[in-house]
Amino acid sequence: MGFMEDFQASLESLPAMLQRNYSMMRDLDKSFQGVQRQNEQRCEQEMENIKRGVESGNITPDSSLIRFSDEALEEQKHCIRIADEKVALAVQAYDIVDAHIQQLDQYMRKLEEIRKEKELAASAGANVLNTENTTRSGRISESSRGGRKKTRLAAAAAVEPISMDLELPVDPNEPTYCFCNQVSFGEMVACDNPDCKIEWFHFGCVGLKEHPKGKWYCSNCSGMQKRRKGK
Repeated sequence: MGFMEDFQASLESLPAMLQRNYSMMRDLDKSFQGVQRQNEQRCEQEMENIKRGVESGNITPDSSLIRFSDEALEEQKHCIRIADEKVALAVQAYDIVDAHIQQLDQYMRKLEEIRKEKELAASAGANVLNTENTTRSGRISESSRGGRKKTRLAAAAAVEPISMDLELPVDPNEPTYCFCNQVSFGEMVACDNPDCKIEWFHFGCVGLKEHPKGKWYCSNCSGMQKRRKGK
């Protein structure tokens, strides 16, 4: 099982673990409130009894001798133990989430390494293909145009990132193309004007669904050619 599958498997159990801790914390909170109310009532009654005892002379008004009953003190200690258990459960829940975050960080670093390896491989493959292609001079022939498109599509396919639900940041150094000024993705077409400033275009941005037959010019270059013919 790969690191991605390991992370997904551990992530699936996270909601159940957190739900268990939160449920236990709610139960402890209810227990704490019950003991607290009982202790408050007991302490109020004992204070009233002490007050009446002092007024009647049955109890010596000495603060060092006046204290709550053992039952009241035990209830207060029990409230402290419940509060400590709640804190321990909250810390445990935090540690569980933090462990998954650290695991996600490791996963992202591994994914970045894979992306860099694919970019290096794509760059090496593009260099080999460019060396094998015929150098374009003057107007590009139909055959050289087809080879140029295949080379560009092969390079684009090689650097296409792994299909995942996570959105990774785009490399700011990656070149951009087309009227949309975005990086290469999907199928693209090259303008047959050797002086075209943009050169490559996404199918969707220029309204294409398949590779054009014969020569193809972008709207900018097509407009320039029409203006020249008009003169």
